[in-house]
Amino acid sequence: MASSFAVITGATEGIGKAIAIKFLENKYSGVAICARNKDKLEELQKLWTSQYPSSKIISFVADLSLKEDVLKFAECILTQFPQVDILVNNAGTFKPGFFPDNNNDELLESLMNINLYSAYHLTNKLLPLMKSRQSGHIFNICSLASLQAYAPGRAYSITKYALLGFSENLREELKSDKIKVTAVSPGPVYTKSWEGSGIESSRMMQAEDVANMVYMASQLSPQANIDHITMNPLQNL
Repeated sequence: MASSFAVITGATEGIGKAIAIKFLENKYSGVAICARNKDKLEELQKLWTSQYPSSKIISFVADLSLKEDVLKFAECILTQFPQVDILVNNAGTFKPGFFPDNNNDELLESLMNINLYSAYHLTNKLLPLMKSRQSGHIFNICSLASLQAYAPGRAYSITKYALLGFSENLREELKSDKIKVTAVSPGPVYTKSWEGSGIESSRMMQAEDVANMVYMASQLSPQANIDHITMNPLQNL
């Protein structure tokens, strides 16, 4: 295949890791990931370099709640990759609570920084390269909480609504540049965050399910785009 390069945030575990592996398995020339945990990044860098010797692996330590870290990650990509074909804004976090809570009045702001602004700043920094090539595909990993109020984490739901809105507006803006934008809204996916919940993993979707859908959407003809992917477990939890 022609040289292709993918960027995935929050990719040391869960959905992000599964997506990165999917592109590596399909012989992408380069995959760049970032996360806060240096040890996990170094472990994956060593493993993937061994497993996929034909691919260039970039692992970058970054706290994407900080704009300066987002921009540093982007600069690293721009200096080491000749192009960005796939951008997956996956980094995000969940914290329960209602944002007007006087005991936690910074909750909404902190969730916005990682769940929305990290995607906005990274996309904005990489877009000129995509526009210059008149190609590229941006995936924003949203949530079912982007579509309906989520009582245990209302501030979280607000940020995911915002990410979906960003995706839809970005898609309209970039059509003339031939750049695709797909929002992905999965329901419960079994990751480490669900350990100890008492729910059997067999009743939940797997991270690989989301990765397969993202990769499939990335393989359509240049004139075809999947605007929004929603996914749910077959059984109610």
